[in-house]
Amino acid sequence: MAHKNDESRTKPLYMISVAAELTGMHPQTLRVYEQKGLVNPGRSRGNTRLYSQADIERLELIGRLTDEGINLAGVVRILDMREHEEEMEREIDEMRARVRELEDQVREFKTRERITALAPYEGMSPSKAMLGLLGGKVEKPEDGE
Repeated sequence: MAHKNDESRTKPLYMISVAAELTGMHPQTLRVYEQKGLVNPGRSRGNTRLYSQADIERLELIGRLTDEGINLAGVVRILDMREHEEEMEREIDEMRARVRELEDQVREFKTRERITALAPYEGMSPSKAMLGLLGGKVEKPEDGE
């Protein structure tokens, strides 16, 4: 489920010259990183590379990692682990939302169960029992009915 913010971050906007300036990298470096699969810019109809804000952020991270002396193989591993972690976080968020939803349903069922247990509804329909709990007049069925 993509959020609007995610969509704006992944929209291809910047030509390679702008991306190079934003990241402080040479355009040829960006081409090499694309060739090695570190970044995958979009393409215009004229086949011009177009980088998104997410691509720029990824390139900045690659730059910081390589500045720290990490080789490209290590960068690939780090990026893969980071993407895996983000995926797991999304799954956890979805599971938490589902657990909250189920907890609400259980709470509702328990409330209904307590209400039903309080109502002397033997021989009555649930709607008549609820009417009785709400203060309405309900006639109990006579024995034998």
